[in-house]
Amino acid sequence: MVSPDPDLAARLEPDVPHAARIWNYWMGGKDNFQADRAAGDAVAEVYPEIVLMAQQSRRFLIRVVRHLAAEAGIRQFLDIGTGLPTMQNTHEVAQQVAPEARIVYVDNDPMVLVHARALLSSTTDEGVTTYVPADYHDPETILAEAARTLDFDKPVAVMFMGVMGYEPDPDVVRSLVSRVIDATASGSHLVLWDGTDTSPSVVAGANRLAQSGGVPYILRSPEQLASCFDGLTMVEPGLVPIPLWRPDEPDAEAIDAYGGVGRKP
Repeated sequence: MVSPDPDLAARLEPDVPHAARIWNYWMGGKDNFQADRAAGDAVAEVYPEIVLMAQQSRRFLIRVVRHLAAEAGIRQFLDIGTGLPTMQNTHEVAQQVAPEARIVYVDNDPMVLVHARALLSSTTDEGVTTYVPADYHDPETILAEAARTLDFDKPVAVMFMGVMGYEPDPDVVRSLVSRVIDATASGSHLVLWDGTDTSPSVVAGANRLAQSGGVPYILRSPEQLASCFDGLTMVEPGLVPIPLWRPDEPDAEAIDAYGGVGRKP
């Protein structure tokens, strides 16, 4: 659980654009400041589809978590780099299907931690929802803290949802993913999506974000993202643009963000 931190508000830096708050703005949330909105608008000027991407990322999460809980029988979720809570968060979707589901969120953003207590209060009576304040670059700490809530001798869904672009080195990305997955049991699943360099406009948007003072975000090819699933069995339809992963809408269209689900043999 998150402990009170009297210095937390001082570390929010409202005048500095922050990734979690910018994403919250694109998703229609209210947990952002003027600096975040300005950076978000600057990106949207050259890549208007970023708002659609933010919305589709949440729809992807909902479909994936529902599938894992309802069809794959997963009852444990490790959501790394969760970002600010909005609507239909991981624990809410999972516990709608399986009230006994156990969820551990991981993030090191101070504003995310401010919201952690309210987020945890919405869990079911049967389930457990906890929060680990940690950086995804420290998988050993994440695993040790998550083991207080999750049983790593049973399958776990490990989720990296649109966060790996903040790490510039693709080898580090693969290492971080594999170090967590290696600690899980057979039958565990990796869920990962990220923005891709599949159009000139999305590349221009990423460049504008960095120019606006936001944290630079590295776009990768679908092939680079696919390498994170090496050794896993891909769940149909494989690694695809996120609106096309088992869509609810018959007219879903591709965007510059790919995601997939892989099962550990």
